[in-house]
Amino acid sequence: MTQLRTVLVLGGGSAGSSAHVRSLAAGLAARGVRVTVCAPAELDRAYDFRGAGALHVPVPRRGDPAAVAALRAACAGADVVHAHGLHAAVRTAIALGGRRVPLVVTWHTRPIEEGPRARLTRLLERRAARAAAIVLGTSSELVDRARGSGARDARLAPIAVPAPHRPAGGPESKARAEVGAVGRPLLMAVGSLEPNKGYDTLLDAARTWRGLDPVPLLVVAGEGRERGRLQRRIENGGLPVELIGRRDDITELLAAADLAVLPSRWEARSILAQEALRLGVPLVATAVGGIPELVGDAAELVPYGDAASLSEAVLRLLGDPERRRELVAAGRAQAATWPTEDETVAQVLSVYDELTLPTS
Repeated sequence: MTQLRTVLVLGGGSAGSSAHVRSLAAGLAARGVRVTVCAPAELDRAYDFRGAGALHVPVPRRGDPAAVAALRAACAGADVVHAHGLHAAVRTAIALGGRRVPLVVTWHTRPIEEGPRARLTRLLERRAARAAAIVLGTSSELVDRARGSGARDARLAPIAVPAPHRPAGGPESKARAEVGAVGRPLLMAVGSLEPNKGYDTLLDAARTWRGLDPVPLLVVAGEGRERGRLQRRIENGGLPVELIGRRDDITELLAAADLAVLPSRWEARSILAQEALRLGVPLVATAVGGIPELVGDAAELVPYGDAASLSEAVLRLLGDPERRRELVAAGRAQAATWPTEDETVAQVLSVYDELTLPTS
């Protein structure tokens, strides 16, 4: 049997999509598929696609002719091409041109744009959806959005990311001590410091926690263009919040936390939500996008942008150990219903086979 050749394409590469492509590349390579990953060089350094058994072709984030030409050359001879994310899908469709190569597109998230940029985004979504033989959406909302954009075939394909390994150490672990949360509640948020991640609402909520004794510490791991402004808000308001930037010990910090907080405007299959439930950390999250579908009854859900509701949920959980224990148990049960990495790879491979194997 001829070896299947697939090209996986990443554009900017969010943490979720990059981790998924790494997992997918390893699983496909282990099944005898010849895998090429087209992605910016910095993503290969972070996720080691070559270590997963794939050939890595560096393709920059920009969409200029040189980047498209590099992508076109990498896709030559492929049996199926699989693009991850909107911009990667559009660039891949342009690179493939009129070639009769099946294009699979996975939508991991949806852009949050307004005004003229929103209209441009809708045009790009239509281009990507109509170019794909199959669109895989990581949440039901994304599947519906792909169908509304003209996809010929759109399917739900929840993805798995590697399960975290709970580190040794109790609530006063080394990671907890390093951020100054010994003897006080530790709240953990993780994500890029961007406008749509809801951090202003989170800081508004943190203002109300200052009256507790002891005062909870909110630690936010991540970087982004909003860091300077958020830091000024924290300092000017005397808020019990630490911005700690990018960290290699996120799992250790999250495992040591009393609560995880996810205040985003939109998420599909948030890595923070998945890791919190798997690690047994109670989660307070906004009821947006794919979050309710992902967590079920295993988290406290609040409206986006509602600081009072967010603050109330946090205060209620900090004062109710029994409810926290209920959420821990419910979270682990919910996590057990999610697809494994192996099941995710098998589902994607079945899609490839559907598009490449001759019909009788």
